[in-house]
Amino acid sequence: MKIVALKASETWEIRHKVMWPDQPFEFVQLEEDNSGLHFGVFDQDKLVSIVSCFITDDEMQFRKLATLENYQGKGIASLLLNYILKLAKDRGLRKVWCNARTNKKSFYEKFGMKDIGKTFVKSGQKFSIMEILLFW
Repeated sequence: MKIVALKASETWEIRHKVMWPDQPFEFVQLEEDNSGLHFGVFDQDKLVSIVSCFITDDEMQFRKLATLENYQGKGIASLLLNYILKLAKDRGLRKVWCNARTNKKSFYEKFGMKDIGKTFVKSGQKFSIMEILLFW
């Protein structure tokens, strides 16, 4: 398994297949994709997990963390999340946050992320905003 930088367009297929398969393909293309940092995990030559990161001032939001179904439960998303948390620390960022699907909150809590008590619904899916403070 290796982590590599990707172009935004290389993330779209997994975003669509894993997160929003019932939506049109364009639904997973973000307006801000061109200003983001995108990373993927390859198992040999196959892209199996992706994440996109957006830095504003001293914060980083990560979005669309997704792993192909056959590769879930093998620690791949954990590998990717640890990678971007280290990236944020190395850049001196104060906070990393995400909009977590409510049914996935326990995954993010394992990394020290906290639910800040704000929720919303998008296309029938409930989300909680979660964050981790790296530097105070």
